[in-house]
Amino acid sequence: MRLSRLHSRRRLLVLMRLSATLLVLVLFTVLTYRIVHGFSSAHSGARLTHAIQAHRSPSAPNVQLSVIWPRAGTWPQRLRASVDRGTLRLGDLRGYPVVLNFWASWCSPCQREAALLASAAEASRGRIIFVGVDVHDLTTDARHFLRAHHVPYVVVHSQNSITDRFGLIGLPETFYVDRRGRIQDATRGELSAATLQRALGRASQD
Repeated sequence: MRLSRLHSRRRLLVLMRLSATLLVLVLFTVLTYRIVHGFSSAHSGARLTHAIQAHRSPSAPNVQLSVIWPRAGTWPQRLRASVDRGTLRLGDLRGYPVVLNFWASWCSPCQREAALLASAAEASRGRIIFVGVDVHDLTTDARHFLRAHHVPYVVVHSQNSITDRFGLIGLPETFYVDRRGRIQDATRGELSAATLQRALGRASQD
């Protein structure tokens, strides 16, 4: 009886050690993936930033994002159905200039520029697509912000992948993408009417 119990305890110890070893291997694999993936995304973002600054018109990353504010009334009619599925790919918007604004409800400059963006989206209805990208925010807070500021365009929730790949360094940041899906300009920080109009003109050129 005692021998049987001893064998059982030994088997249990062996199983526990194997489980612990497997757990360590899994954690190591996940950590390695995240480090490598994070480095790769950050490196891509740095290259994108340098390309924009050098006016080389880099391609915008074609990432898929979750829609949290499906107000597509200012968008061209044929693109509005793409919002209904609850996700959006930037590549879906090819053929139209796109204004991609990264913001958060807790960001004071974002609050100050909200009316300017809403007005520009209404004035460009059907011609230029505005998309808000909510960053590091609670969805409930984001929607409260969007209602309070009467935002008339689609807003998506960001993941780390998009902020890294765009090389985001602060909020707000706005990227101007042309019809071919290439970034023509970017504004780091709060927008002014003159800055927005100048960038829209550049992104809208054929």
